[in-house]
Parts: sequence; structure tokens; C-alpha cells
Amino acid sequence: MHSHPLPSYLDPQHPGAWGMYLEQIDRVTPYLGPLSRWVETLKRPKRILIVDVPIELDNGTVAHFEGYRVQHNTSRGPGKGGVRFHQDVTLPEVMALSAWMSVKNAAINLPFGGAKGGIRVDPRTLSRGELERLTRRYTSEIGIIIGPTRDIPAPDVNTNEQIMAWMMDTYSMNEGATATGVVTGKPVALGGSLGRKEATGRGVFTVAQEAALRLGLPLAGARVAVQGLGNVGGVTARLFEQAGAIVVAVQDHAATLYKPAGLGVDALLAHATAQGSVHGFAGAEALPRDDFWRLPCDILIPAALEGQITATNAMHITARLIIEGANGPTTPEADDILAERHVLVVPDVIANAGGVTVSYFEWVQDFSSFFWTEDEINARLVRRMQEAFAAVWETAQTHQVSLRTATFIIACTRMLQARELRGLYP
Repeated sequence: MHSHPLPSYLDPQHPGAWGMYLEQIDRVTPYLGPLSRWVETLKRPKRILIVDVPIELDNGTVAHFEGYRVQHNTSRGPGKGGVRFHQDVTLPEVMALSAWMSVKNAAINLPFGGAKGGIRVDPRTLSRGELERLTRRYTSEIGIIIGPTRDIPAPDVNTNEQIMAWMMDTYSMNEGATATGVVTGKPVALGGSLGRKEATGRGVFTVAQEAALRLGLPLAGARVAVQGLGNVGGVTARLFEQAGAIVVAVQDHAATLYKPAGLGVDALLAHATAQGSVHGFAGAEALPRDDFWRLPCDILIPAALEGQITATNAMHITARLIIEGANGPTTPEADDILAERHVLVVPDVIANAGGVTVSYFEWVQDFSSFFWTEDEINARLVRRMQEAFAAVWETAQTHQVSLRTATFIIACTRMLQARELRGLYP
């Protein structure tokens, strides 16, 4: 092998998200057979764009922010993946998120490669006008590599349908023609899809149902703990409650709440929307952050940020089933501990793929300017998620590996087959 050693920003002691991803690829390589000659492809993003995003603030000063767009793999189709606005965004994190998008899209068998974007900014410090200027400038800067057939951004942490509308408008103005398909997760009035907002949470709940069925764990009466009560966690919690499960614990950036009799999801979400956090919600016990991982529950849903379940807290988790709503919430060491303790982990790359699946439906609808009903979308989403989960479950049984390794086997095989069939040009 004449490939370079790992880049200097990968500290073996603190591998971070990109280091976690590389370890996941190493774990799947023995199962790839002859295709493993191409495996280095998966360890290097195809294209990385780092942009300066200058904007004029409301007080007249000019501020500069660093933005990224990473296209990890486009062998199976255009890049696809969200854009996050967060004060901790780094290039290695965006690289990992783009790589997980490649795996996710291949696992669900969508005709997309993986991409991801981000700006290192705390959007809470910006006015609405500043946020719009930031979004538009960033879109102009990455405009040279995005497009409906090149790379299609979407919402992620701290970005929403309004930000997608500004991105779509900026790209369209620069192109001189309205291009609704350049982003997904848009408002329905601008070519967005019905069911998109709830799609990730609905997908998480669907695979949870499938996994619980195979474990013989009835959802009615099951105790559920949810970390992160944003778009993913909130929708998931509501669907669990509707299925008769009891949401006993939640954690967000400001508080950890516990109520064995059940928190009451609608009231909790209303409080969180009004107050900006679940902090101060009446009738629940407030606990220290670290206690969240020890609380008695049957199903645990990490739906916040990456790197939450670690070697430190994995041994205390009481759940039989973990469904990863967030991207990369479990470190490889924690994965091993959970496997030894017979805790079933349904990995992010299949569990939270509902969002990108409905993004695919949105993109298809934009191309044809023909829109489907919400019932059609939900039914197609559930069917795709069930089929993808069944294939992963079967692969895990065949090879006697974790669901994560099984998902990577399916996805990496698809990506490397495409790479091999396409060959190298020039």
C-alpha cells in the first residue's frame, strides 16, 4: 500500500468522529472480499471545500465565519447531506458526517452519495437578518459544487426549512432560474415534501418497532428514555407514546428529567418550545446530567449529538434496545461493551435514514413537479425502512456481526461495486 499515514489532526487518544468512522471501516473490511482492494476510497473524501463566510453584522462591523462542504463519495449518485450551524463544527466532524451519509444512502439504497456541510457559528447569537446573510453568503460560496444533480444540501442541527428556502433562492438567483431541487427539507410552499419534518423521527420509530418485534419486546408499556428533544427526538417520543410506550426520561442541553409514570410528551414539547428547553417542566424529577445513562428503561434513544455513549457510561445502561436517532452517538469501545452486555444497538446509518429517504422523495417530486400525498409518502417511507432493516438483520445473522457492521457490509459493498464498475477516469 502506498497510501499516506493518517492526517495529523487524528489524535489516537481522541479519535473524534472521523476516527470513529475510520475504525468502523476497518471493522467491515474483512467482509468485503475482493472489493476490499478499493476500501481506501472510503477513507478519503472525494472533495473538501473550506470557505470564508464574511457578513456585515447589524452593528455595522464585518464578521468572518468558517464554512465547509465535504463530498465524501459520489460513485452512486450526487452528494446528499445536511448543513449544520453550530459553534463546535470542525472539518473532521463534517468529514465523518459526510461519510456516514454515504453509508446511510447506500444502506437504504437511495441513488445518492454522501455529503455534509457546516458553519462554525452559534446561531443563537445572530439576529434573523444576520442569519439570512450568513446562509446566503455560505450558499454563494459553496454554489460552485452544489446543484440538483451534483450535491443536494438539507437541514441538520440548528438549520430548518427557512434556511433551506434562503439557500434555494440564493442558488436560483445565481443560476438565473428557479432550481427547487438544489436542497431538500424546504417549506411545502416552495416544493418541499409533505411528511418531511416528521420523517427522521418516523423512521427511528419504524426501525424501533421492527427491532422490538425481533427481541420479543412489546412497545405497549415499554419504558423509553430520549436524549435530545429536537425534530428527531420529539417526533420519536410522540410516536412511542401513541404506541402505548411510556417516556420516562428526557435530556436536552439544559436539563435531565425523570418521571417513572411517564412525562406526557405533548405537554413536555409545548414547554420546551415555549421555554427553549425542558428545564423547569413541572412534575418531573430533575437529575444531574450523567445520571441519564443509569435510569431504568427498556429502550434508549440518543437523538442529540455524536459521541454521547462512551466506554464510561455504556456499562451503566439498563436498556435492552438502543436506537440511534443522532449521527455517531456511540463510540466503537462503547459498541463492544454494549454487545458483551447483550444490548441491541440499531445504528444511526439505518435508524435515522428516514429523513434522507423523504428528502429523496422530495427531490424526485421536484424533478417531475408532481407531488404525492402525505399518506403515500409515509407508507413508502415505512416500507423502505422495514425492507432495509430486514436486510440488515439477515446480514447480521449470516455473519454473526453487530447490526452496525451488517449495515456497513451492505452499504460499503454497494459503494465499492459502483466504484469498481465505473473504474478510474482518466
